[in-house]
Amino acid sequence: MENEITKKIPLLRKDGHLTNEGWARHPYFQYNRKQINGGKLTIKEWDYYAITNQVDQYSIAVTISDLGYISLVSISYIDLKLKKFVQCEKTFILPLGSTKLAASSGGNSYVSKTSPSLRMCFIVKDNIRHLIFGAPNLILPDGSMGLSGNLILTKQSENDESLNIATSWKEKRTAFYLNEKINCLDVAGTITRGYKTEQIKPLSTFAVLDWGRGKWTYKNTWYWSSCSALFDNEHFGFNLGYGFTDRTPASENAIIYRGKIHKLEEVNFIIPKDFLNKDWIFESKNNRLNLVFTPLINRSSDFNIGIIKSNQNQTFGSFSGTAVLNDGTILNIKNLIGFAEKVINRW
Repeated sequence: MENEITKKIPLLRKDGHLTNEGWARHPYFQYNRKQINGGKLTIKEWDYYAITNQVDQYSIAVTISDLGYISLVSISYIDLKLKKFVQCEKTFILPLGSTKLAASSGGNSYVSKTSPSLRMCFIVKDNIRHLIFGAPNLILPDGSMGLSGNLILTKQSENDESLNIATSWKEKRTAFYLNEKINCLDVAGTITRGYKTEQIKPLSTFAVLDWGRGKWTYKNTWYWSSCSALFDNEHFGFNLGYGFTDRTPASENAIIYRGKIHKLEEVNFIIPKDFLNKDWIFESKNNRLNLVFTPLINRSSDFNIGIIKSNQNQTFGSFSGTAVLNDGTILNIKNLIGFAEKVINRW
C-alpha cells in the first residue's frame, strides 16, 4: 500500500532520514537545504519546465539546475513537424548551492550569472508563474535565429492537485528524492522566433513543471514520461516514472484530469532498442493505463567530463490508448503530444 501524506510535515529528521516517505496531492513536504547532512556535492536541485503546443506541435524545455559539481542552464526547442531539435546551454563549475534555487515550487528561480547568449528567470506569485527566457544566437530548425519567450503559466483553480513524492534509496536511507510535478498548466504570452512574435492561442499550449530537490547516490537510471493536453475540452495529463529510489512507499504514477490526481501504482515502460522507429508501450499493473507511444524525435545528449556523466534520450511523440479514472470512467485518448525518456546519470 502506498503512503499518502495529507498534511504539511518537515521533510527531514535531525538524523537526515525522511520524516515520512510517501506521496501527496499538494506540496506538503517542507524542504530546507540547510538540514541536509553530508557533502554539498551530493545535493541536486532543479526547476524544469516543458511547454508543449499541441496544435502547432512544438515543445520548449527550460532548465535551471544546481547539481553540486555543476550548474546547468539550458533552453531546448523541439520541432515535431520538422523532427529536429536545437539546444543552448551554459554551465558553471562547483556552484555548491550558490544558484540559490527556491525552497519550494512557489519560489523564484533565476540565473544569477548572466550571459548574453542565454537568459532565464522563473517568477512565481499568487499561483501565477512567469517564465522569461531568451537565446538570441540559437539557430532554430527552420533556419531563423533567436528564440525568446515571455510566458504566463496558470492552474485552472487554486485547488488543483499536483503529484508530490518523497522517497529514499534502500542502500542509503539518508539519500532522498523530493519531487513535485505540476501538469496541465495553461500557457499564455508570446514566443519569438527570429523576427516573428507569436501570441499563444488559448487552450493550445500546456506546460508541466518538474521541481526536484534531493541528496542523491552517485549512479542512477530513471525513466519518465509526461503529457499535458486537452481531451474532450477538459484538462488531461499523466506523469509516469520509476528506476531509482525505493518506491515501496509511493510511485510517481498518476493520471491528472480536471485538476485532480487519479493515483496509479506500478507502470511498465516497454521500450524498443530502437528509440525512434518502433512504438513504445506503457502498461499499468492493474490495467488502469494502456498507452502506445509513437516517437517522432529523440532529444538525445551525452554529457561526459569524467566523474560527471549524463546520457539522455528524451523522445517526443504522440500517445494513444486508454486511461481509467478512479470512478471507472474510461478515457480513450488519441494523438496527444508528450514525451518519454530514459536518463543514465553518474553525478
